[in-house]
Amino acid sequence: MKARDSARTSTLRMTLAEIKNARSQAHAALCSLQAEHRVCLSGTPVENDLGELWSLFDFAQPGLLGDELSFRRGFRVPIEAGRCQERLAALRDLVSPFVLRREKRDVAPELPPKTELLRPVELTGKQRDLYEQIRVAAHADVRKAIRQKGLAASTLPILEALMKLRQLCCDPRLVSLDAARAVNASAKLEALFELLTRELPRGRRVLVFSQFTSMLALIARGLSDRDIPHLMLTGATRDRSAVVDSFERGLAPVFLISLKAGGTGLNLVSADTVVHYEPWWNPACQAQATDRAYRIGQTKHVMVHHLFVSGSVEERVIAIQRRKADDTSH
Repeated sequence: MKARDSARTSTLRMTLAEIKNARSQAHAALCSLQAEHRVCLSGTPVENDLGELWSLFDFAQPGLLGDELSFRRGFRVPIEAGRCQERLAALRDLVSPFVLRREKRDVAPELPPKTELLRPVELTGKQRDLYEQIRVAAHADVRKAIRQKGLAASTLPILEALMKLRQLCCDPRLVSLDAARAVNASAKLEALFELLTRELPRGRRVLVFSQFTSMLALIARGLSDRDIPHLMLTGATRDRSAVVDSFERGLAPVFLISLKAGGTGLNLVSADTVVHYEPWWNPACQAQATDRAYRIGQTKHVMVHHLFVSGSVEERVIAIQRRKADDTSH
């Protein structure tokens, strides 16, 4: 095709990460390009909030959802903050004529079943007491910050408080507090080892995902103490391909992977078990990580275990995940 004709009929295919931020220079530059056809291809059109959906349609179908402010007032706030099902249904009706959705079962019907299990863990003893102590102190600190600075300026202390509680759920050794040094037990770590002790003798091959590389290091130490062969992939891994090939060749039954480093771009169909050590706010990220094993080429039933501490901030994260999944299910 001649370059002149190609320019008239070309379809723009761009990386969605470049246009999901409506205020970015990349978004403005892409929206200024002239083309007869614009197509957005995404496995996760809404990862964080409905603002990302508006950004995609601002590029693909300008004006359909109005300007950013009217969309926020008319759809985003009522849906995200008010849980308004009428507004959600109206938004779905508005965008559905422009969305072609294919799920994995439509693309690869030959895939075996996948079972996802929520596995609650109960904190006990000193770890439970420490969690409650930190929770009460963090609550007081956050309320004080909000009184002094206002909610908008208190993001940092809120995030710091949530981080401490999430780390404590994983293992007290992740928390840099003097009180945490006196706690040498982790209920969730023991639950993980119990799971592995049960599954590995059955020939299961396991991927363990965590957002905290320091947690993966603790898990690796525990596996070594139990003489369980394992491999690890994080952002610091220099030769990713070599580590992946080693696992796929069966050199170790357990593969520890940081969520950021292993969420995309890996083919690990020799694994048939996935463990998410802690929940993350964004269910799409965890789904992408699970799909390292559950993809074309998989021939075995895949089991996915989601560990979380019951009655903790992690249980609230699970609830947020469910709401997000429900909002994007249609």
